[in-house]
Amino acid sequence: MPHKITLTGSATGPLREYDRYVAFDMREKGSPSAPKGLKKSTFISYTVFVAKKAFNKTGLTKKSIMHEKILIQGEPTLDIPIDECPGEVGVICFQITVLPNKKDKEGNEPNDKKEAKQEASAAQQEVAATNQEEKPAPTSQPAANEEKKAEKVQAEVKETPVQEKKVEPQKKQITNQPKGTQDLLSFDEIIVPEEFLKTRPNPEKTQKVIDFVKRTGHLDEPLTIEKASNILKDGYRRYIVAKTLKMDKIPVMYEYQKS
Repeated sequence: MPHKITLTGSATGPLREYDRYVAFDMREKGSPSAPKGLKKSTFISYTVFVAKKAFNKTGLTKKSIMHEKILIQGEPTLDIPIDECPGEVGVICFQITVLPNKKDKEGNEPNDKKEAKQEASAAQQEVAATNQEEKPAPTSQPAANEEKKAEKVQAEVKETPVQEKKVEPQKKQITNQPKGTQDLLSFDEIIVPEEFLKTRPNPEKTQKVIDFVKRTGHLDEPLTIEKASNILKDGYRRYIVAKTLKMDKIPVMYEYQKS
């Protein structure tokens, strides 16, 4: 009996078109807990292959597939060439479904649940109004003015430290990373262009980077990422090494678009 596989999530790389099918990459994280004595599972990367006819029925586009949550049902395969299948496991898709987002779910919520929420909100407003009525009225106008002034002063004292905290910039503490590192990103946040995926880095140079990481615990240089789009501009070999060694975060430096 053939194996079955189900994936949920969004594409982690650009859509690639072929003669009769399209392909894109996805990632899934294993269960956070494992049976005692076994290692916890980590992220697994998949390359999904979908017939063009089935893909076009979903209404997805090259841009929307990076943001829409989708459900993939199919069979795993290990017979696809590496230049077409950069993921660790290839998946032949039998069914692809676009999952509704939170707003769609709220719109489709049954009427009885909506009415229950409205009744609860009305009850809360009624309790608030009752509490407001029970507050004692001020005995005299001068005393009321004095109380208002005291409350205003206390409010200003309380608000001042909060405003000062908001003005202070938050600084990221990045340690034990290569020189020039500006940020740490996960694989899901980095978009690898198709021209990189078609290349195969030099094995000897790649092994040198792997040896460096094993010796120091970090990459020799950060990857160069376009700031606005998170597209990889330079450092594909180091990206492959980080993926091979299953690093959680990748050091990057940003390249800004010229206006």
